[in-house]
Amino acid sequence: MKIVYILLAALFLGLNAQAQNWFHADTIQKHINYLASDELEGRGTGTKGEEKAAEYIINQFVKYNLKPGAGTNSWKQEFEFKAGTHGTGRAGKANNVIGFLDNGAPYTVVIGAHYDHLGKGEDGHSLDGHAEGKIHNGADDNASGTAGVIELARFFATNNEQEKFNFLFICFSGEELGLLGSEYFANHPSIQLETITCMMNMDMVGRLKKDKPVLEVSGIGTAPEWKSMLTRFKSAAMEIQMDSAGVGPSDHTSFYNKGIPVLHFFTGTHSDYHKPGDDADKINAAGEEAVLLVISGVIAQLPTDRKLEFLKTRNPSMDNSTSFKVTLGIMPSYAGGTDGLKVEAVLDNKPALKAGMKDGDVIINMGDMEIKDIQDYMKALGKFEKGQTTTVIVNRSGEKVSLAVTF
Repeated sequence: MKIVYILLAALFLGLNAQAQNWFHADTIQKHINYLASDELEGRGTGTKGEEKAAEYIINQFVKYNLKPGAGTNSWKQEFEFKAGTHGTGRAGKANNVIGFLDNGAPYTVVIGAHYDHLGKGEDGHSLDGHAEGKIHNGADDNASGTAGVIELARFFATNNEQEKFNFLFICFSGEELGLLGSEYFANHPSIQLETITCMMNMDMVGRLKKDKPVLEVSGIGTAPEWKSMLTRFKSAAMEIQMDSAGVGPSDHTSFYNKGIPVLHFFTGTHSDYHKPGDDADKINAAGEEAVLLVISGVIAQLPTDRKLEFLKTRNPSMDNSTSFKVTLGIMPSYAGGTDGLKVEAVLDNKPALKAGMKDGDVIINMGDMEIKDIQDYMKALGKFEKGQTTTVIVNRSGEKVSLAVTF
């Protein structure tokens, strides 16, 4: 489609595509301001605040003349859940919100993001030391992704072009409790899974760094074309770090597990992750414009005469896996491009922080193991017991720093 060349040009000219009038930073910010306002009380799964968020999303879908996409002429796909660790907490019902843009095409692109967050810290997932009763607004996580779904829906519904794909726009609930909403959809789809050519997932796309913009995209190993499509967007304006894995800590995993090619877009974690400080005034809305340019540009390159071929990928583990007896207490980067494991954020009151580790450090050794990537890190972590002390060597701005970590 001709639009891809315009989008590529806009991206190469700089991060702010406002002049091209494709996406609007002020509109993105407006959506996030409401979704991450105290009025919604953190959008906890199944809460009244989350219900208000769902109604807001539906109103936007109606404005852009989408069709209800949950089946039986409904915008909402209801599912039951249990909160708390391993589903031992409160029980309730929540809803995925689904809109459909029917272009009469044989294949459908799913564009998704979760719209739930941590509420008032009642379900035990906050990283604040005294979380309960504090509103966790979740502006970046994931009002930003939800705003992206709404803005892409507006764009594809009103751009005066009839794309050769249908679009299913899904805002998932229950992600923070363990990908519950996306897993439910994958097992109870409102359209045939065989007609889905790919799934695009946005989770935390609202804090693209202004001084050194980096967009992390995982899932590029799930289809042969992904890497070449994304490579076109590399520029001096924004670095794109790619990772092959189709499995990660967000909703694209539920689609990968059904044999569907996926891409997950992420602008990096930060010290406000899962804390009350993740507020709307910290959002880089112009940066999110650039992310949406990339997503729409990739969609413009999709083959129209066939589905994407699905490829299986390696599956990285996560630091908080129950198979580990210890945790270092970091948010690791799942993107490649670094010799070692980059630490996106050091969590409060955890071994890494007590040892003096800092955001941006790159772990290159743990004990007697060299760390080249997240797989090496997980193997090393599995060797330690609580109470043990080991030496962790990090690359900090080109200097090797040795830290004594006690688990």
